[in-house]
Amino acid sequence: MRMGVILGDVSSSVSPREHLDGLLRQVEAAQRNGLSHITMGQHFLYGDLRWLQPVPTLARIAAELDDHVTLATTVVQVPLYHPVMLAEDLATLDILTRGRLVVGAGAGYREDEFTALGVDFSQRFAMFEESLQIMQQMWTQDTVTYAGRFWSVEDGHTHIRPWQQPHPPIWIGAMKDRGVRRSARLGDGWPITPETRGPELVRLLSVYEDERDRLGKPHVRHPLRREVIPAPTTEAAYARFEAMAKDRLLAYAQRQLATRDADEISQQFREVARQETFIGTPDEVVAQLRDFAARFPVDPVLVRAQWPSMTSDEVVAYLDDLGRDVVPAVAELESVARVVRDQAQD
Repeated sequence: MRMGVILGDVSSSVSPREHLDGLLRQVEAAQRNGLSHITMGQHFLYGDLRWLQPVPTLARIAAELDDHVTLATTVVQVPLYHPVMLAEDLATLDILTRGRLVVGAGAGYREDEFTALGVDFSQRFAMFEESLQIMQQMWTQDTVTYAGRFWSVEDGHTHIRPWQQPHPPIWIGAMKDRGVRRSARLGDGWPITPETRGPELVRLLSVYEDERDRLGKPHVRHPLRREVIPAPTTEAAYARFEAMAKDRLLAYAQRQLATRDADEISQQFREVARQETFIGTPDEVVAQLRDFAARFPVDPVLVRAQWPSMTSDEVVAYLDDLGRDVVPAVAELESVARVVRDQAQD
């Protein structure tokens, strides 16, 4: 199993120079510590937090990319673009990475972003599917003619083909049955959110695999979005996660726990952490990852190293801990799994 990092937002009070310097430090630390994927999501008009746009940012990171690392958009909001423009941007990015790009694509979920950009939020899923069809034609055909509900292309002569053929792998985000079936039908993997766990994860994976079977497509492994929090003791790991994600803790408290005292809020947060993260001593974290990998077809695991309240030094220290205590053991799990599969095939 591999591990990667998702680049997140920072406070808008951080200067653009500090933001870029911290971002490049994080990328260097992630690569140095053996992480295999550097990924980035997308938001618009994000208020007090700054979220850099993924395509130009990943293009800059491509100049720093080590041979073992893949870049991914997790996820780009497809309906907010004209598909010809997005197809050419992503094909360009695939070239700049020398074919080490995964296109993570989604329909979006914040209505205010759609309203600001003049896009009908209620039509986002239909727009997503139509856009993806045009993009795939743009990546594989010399000439594209397409007449759809939302976009039309007449005798469009393509001029940018991706490095990868026929095109980069596509991860399609989803949270409900219909979206998971869409992901199975149109993509090459389903990014699993931290909130999707337990019986619901089992059920949705079954939905995905049933749809792949119906279409005669092979089963795949899915990127898993989860925090991985190692520390010398279990108690220190929970304290570390509270410090990293304290803004999330406060927001959660304001929404649901405003009448409770600090000890109750902390206990509730720890219960959420227990369910949504791999947390504890390095040995405990690796055991949790081993158990999860034995039950579910996941790869890579994507962590968030940068939270808005963290300094660059804290981000690098966290990635150094992952590289020393977790990444090598997780890579061994993958090696063992590969040997088992190879022996079964023999």
